[in-house]
Amino acid sequence: MSARSARLAVLSLALVLALAGCVGPVVEFSEQRPSTPVPTADSDAPATASSPIPGSTATDGATPTATAAPDARNPWGRKPIVVAVEDPANTGREWTPLVREAAAYWERRGERFTGFPVDYEVRPNADDPDLVVQFVDTVPECDGADDAAGCAPLIENRRQIDRPETVSVRTGFSDDSTVLVVKHELGHTLGLRHTDAPKDVMASSSVLYTEPLPDAKDRAFPWDDGDFTVYVDTANATDPAAARQQVHHALGYYERGAPGMPSNLSFTIIDDADDADIVVQSVETSPCRSDAASCGGTVGWDPDGDDAVETYSKLRISLVDLDTDAVAWHVGYWLAYGLGAEDDSDKPEPFRDATYEERRSEWWE
Repeated sequence: MSARSARLAVLSLALVLALAGCVGPVVEFSEQRPSTPVPTADSDAPATASSPIPGSTATDGATPTATAAPDARNPWGRKPIVVAVEDPANTGREWTPLVREAAAYWERRGERFTGFPVDYEVRPNADDPDLVVQFVDTVPECDGADDAAGCAPLIENRRQIDRPETVSVRTGFSDDSTVLVVKHELGHTLGLRHTDAPKDVMASSSVLYTEPLPDAKDRAFPWDDGDFTVYVDTANATDPAAARQQVHHALGYYERGAPGMPSNLSFTIIDDADDADIVVQSVETSPCRSDAASCGGTVGWDPDGDDAVETYSKLRISLVDLDTDAVAWHVGYWLAYGLGAEDDSDKPEPFRDATYEERRSEWWE
């Protein structure tokens, strides 16, 4: 009867992809009659900040406190722990240097936290390894966790070891995040739990970044899909009902297939602004420039941590004291912007150098 009883320990992604509360470029329009020169649009791009999802733990490099007993025994014995590296996902990435970096971390600092010296020998194609680090598309079921970034057996004594033990690491992360996951999982194979130091490595969840992804501004379509929920609030408009109808004209223009814009778009009106992909509001005071007649801004995700949004999650359109018959044009303009046509030259023809009268026409017909 086997004496092996190794628990699986997981690093939870949770889903701990960084959410960037990023406001995209805010462009403003002044609505002035032709007798007064119309100022050109200004651009204001606030700095992007990456924030961990609540409950996640950022790897901030904080100095940890060792908790290991100085006379602890290495469950792997005195010889170097031989580590093989496998790529069953066939990514073609060079994983071995990342595994070596993680192993070197524990060789330098392991005794401080485990109570015994740690020595590794990373041989990617080892015939008889002690450990195999596998890079997989999806981490196998691990202690009931969903969307795990990695999984490893928690080895606390030699009787638990059934060579070769397997460490699973999910692919798709940046090099730095991959090294962090491998460090974490190797820590479990040395007997460390989520409550043990070093906290910046062994915490049960961490902020992890993906491999580099195209930024929203470089994508033909910067949304996950073309099915949009829309919240419309025209309570502050001069004629709320007519303004709301104007918004519907703008949405219908794109739903029917605007020239040069993505096709197969749909817009569903909902009653909750928080749940909406697109929020259109008549406001008393501009959130942009004081004399702006309308402005738009985007919020999105920054999963690769490059301080630039990769996909949008919300478009907010603010309408300030507009003539009712100009509402559709302003909404249509910002819809084009949010759909990826940031430059006016890329927008449908009605939104290129439109005159005062053209903005108030039935341009959607």
